[in-house]
Amino acid sequence: MSPALQARAALFIDRDGTIIADAHYPSLASHVRLIPGAAAAIARANGTGVFVIVVTNQSGIARGMITVAQYESVRVRMDALLVAAGAYVDATFHCPHWPDVQGPCDCRKPGLGMYRDAAAQFDIDLTRSAYIGDRWRDVQPALATGGFGVLVPGVETAETDVEQARIHVSARVRIAASLGDAVDMSLDAVRALHV
Repeated sequence: MSPALQARAALFIDRDGTIIADAHYPSLASHVRLIPGAAAAIARANGTGVFVIVVTNQSGIARGMITVAQYESVRVRMDALLVAAGAYVDATFHCPHWPDVQGPCDCRKPGLGMYRDAAAQFDIDLTRSAYIGDRWRDVQPALATGGFGVLVPGVETAETDVEQARIHVSARVRIAASLGDAVDMSLDAVRALHV
């Protein structure tokens, strides 16, 4: 993969329910459990030079369920577990808002605020990136940007999310059985988008 491609493509991956087990607003580092296969999947992406960026809605901050410090402790623990398993994320972006508290924001997924911030910081082309997660809101940005989206249904995924993905399945939207499959599909798509 060329250096130019490395600087322009990213895999945007959801956190809770995709990389770590969804503990519903985890407040302690000890709550963090990697989903089996997640570290190996991320390590494969690391090996290609494509950026791996975590994007996560954290409305528990606005709702007073967790503090920013607790969120950070969970983030640090996830990063440490990934590194211990031979993988890493290049950056993490989070939305701390909740519409009922602050009103609408542009960063809460499926909004594009976090993706645009990452693109500006790392010179990423959003049209040539992949969007992966266990909720339809994680995949929707692919439709807005022209990128590639993959839904990875998990135990917390609503059937309506799966139905939305099925409706939109195409060359640009897929459904995968695991994060590993989603990463493999995404890496293939990212390469194809650069031809």
